[in-house]
This record gives sequence, C-alpha cells and structure tokens, in this order.
Amino acid sequence: MTLKYLIQKEFLQIRRNAFLPRLIVIFPIMMMCVMPWVMNMEVKNIVVEVVDNDHSTLSQRLVQSIEASNYFIFNGLQPTYQAALKDIETSKADMVLVIPQDYSRDLTNGAHPQVLIAANAVNGTKGAMGNAYLSQIVTATVNPDVADIQSRVSTLFLYNKRLNYKVFMIPALLAIVMMLMCGFLPTLNIVGEKEAGTIEQINVTPVPKWAFILAKLIPYWLIALFVIVVCLILSWLIYGITCQGPLWLVFVLAMPLALFWSSFGLIISNYSDTMQQAIFVMWFFVVMMLLLSGLFTPTRSMPDWAYATTYINPMHYFIDGIRTVFVRGGGMQSILHQVLALCGISGVMACWAVMSYRKNS
Repeated sequence: MTLKYLIQKEFLQIRRNAFLPRLIVIFPIMMMCVMPWVMNMEVKNIVVEVVDNDHSTLSQRLVQSIEASNYFIFNGLQPTYQAALKDIETSKADMVLVIPQDYSRDLTNGAHPQVLIAANAVNGTKGAMGNAYLSQIVTATVNPDVADIQSRVSTLFLYNKRLNYKVFMIPALLAIVMMLMCGFLPTLNIVGEKEAGTIEQINVTPVPKWAFILAKLIPYWLIALFVIVVCLILSWLIYGITCQGPLWLVFVLAMPLALFWSSFGLIISNYSDTMQQAIFVMWFFVVMMLLLSGLFTPTRSMPDWAYATTYINPMHYFIDGIRTVFVRGGGMQSILHQVLALCGISGVMACWAVMSYRKNS
C-alpha cells in the first residue's frame, strides 16, 4: 500500500511539471522524424575535379562517367595537377583525377594506362570510400573485361536487401531514446528533491529504502514502454519499416535496459549533491557507453582493450539484440545471451541503487 502511494506521488510530480510531459511526447517523435535522415554513414556528394591531359574521346567518356555517378559532384576541369591540389588544400574539392597524356593511345594498343587519384583523407572514411568509388569507375573504363565480369556477378543481400541505412539505424535509435529518457530523468529526480528540500520529508518516514527506490523506477519503466510504442508506430507510419521478428522480444530487450538506466540514474543522483554535478557525471558515462556500444561502427574494429569494455556495456548487448530481432528476424534463442547479460547487469545496478540511497542524507 505504501508503494502505491509513492508511485502515485511520482506521477503527480511528473504531471504537475510543465516541461516533462511535453518532453516525454515530443522527444521520441523528433528523434524518429529527424535522426534517421541525418544519422547516415553512407558517403555521397564527393566533390571531384579532373585534370585531362589527353583531351581525347575516351578521356571525355571517363569524365562523363564521373559526372553521371550519384556519389560525386563534378567540380569541373583543371589545367594542372597543382591547381587541382590547391582546391583540395582550400577544401573546394575532395578528390582529383589526373588522366595521363597518352591515355587514349594506351587503351587502343591494349595497354593499361596509369590514372592518378588523389584524395583528401582528413576524413578517413570519406577519403577511402571516395577512392573506392572512383577506382571502380576508372577500372570499368580502362578494363572493359573487368566491368563485364562485375556486371555478371550477382550479389544476394540476406536481410537489409535494399541497403536502406534507416533499417540499420532505427533500432539503435530506440536505445538512444531510452538512454536519454530513462537515464537523465531519474538522475535529476532525487537531486531535484534534495535541492528543493522535499527529500527530508521522506527520510523521516518509516518507508523502506527498496520501496522508495522502486517507486522512483516504476514510472520510468512505463515511460520506456510508451516511448518504444511511439517509436515503433512512427517507424511503420513514416518509413514503412517494421520488426521482422516477434514484436514482444523488443520489449523483452527494452525492459532490462530501462531498468539499468533508471537504476544508474538513481545511483548518480544518490551520490550527487547538485543537479549540475549529476548532469555532468551522467553525460560522461552516456557518451562513453554510446561510442563503445557498436552503434555507429562495428565493435570488432576496435582495439582489443576497447573491445573488452563491451562485455560490461549494456548498450552493446541491447543494440546487438535489437538489430538481430528487428532486422534479421531472430527469435528468443538468437538473443538469449544478450537478454541474460542485460538482466544480470541491470539486476546489479538495481541492487546498487537501493543500497546507495541514504535516508539520513
């Protein structure tokens, strides 16, 4: 009965807050409507300049192939390599293609002319991908046999058949939304009551610590369920993307993650004296867990010492599991390891949250 009234108190505080109800509704909507369009790792709009020293029909055909590509923006012809390189140094161009003087003659005689590709690799991903795209165009022009072989190669994509990056990112957005909603809001809860002085009224009552902490956690679990439902509906309505596996497995993965972040937020608030301190500590851990979770880049590409941190990172287990269910259509057996790991980590954090609360604070 005590727990019931404590939970009722928490919902009354949320409802009377002029900002929180709007945030809970607007934030997932903005995340799902905006972020899938901008969180795109595909490299496009690479500015290319060409130095044509041959001025032949075949060299013009190569230039036209570059202009027709969807990945490049043709920035025009340059008279010399030095002039084109100057544009790279001033960020007016990303890549330079230099066609040699005897390009057409060598192709006619069956030789393979050497074409120079210079790429700005300050952005390593953009430079590497741009070089790969441009090399494919040059190879197809220089060696028609290779282009013919490539045209006959049939590639079968098993899951994300259209290579739609939104299919890859939308499950990860569920993790980000839950992390921010179920992490920061509980973090500010107890600290806010400390600054307002209302926590003292709870401390002098015989309310058990576990009941007080559980009353703080349950509202944010319900908020997490609401946020997930909103995100799934928007994913279907806006992008036509639905979960390929059993939908209930999404909630099986989400609830331990909500327990972890809400418990983690309460732990930070228990040890913090001011709201500013709690926000900075929470932000430190949020950024670290997010970047080391495999959200943007594969975890296997990390150094061994960084990859070792994924074993205790709940975001890694959730993102791996949710993509298995959402994209691949996996079942419970496919994500059993992730579910058990999330439950174990979340259980430890929930116990820590109860033990770290001091009623004499």
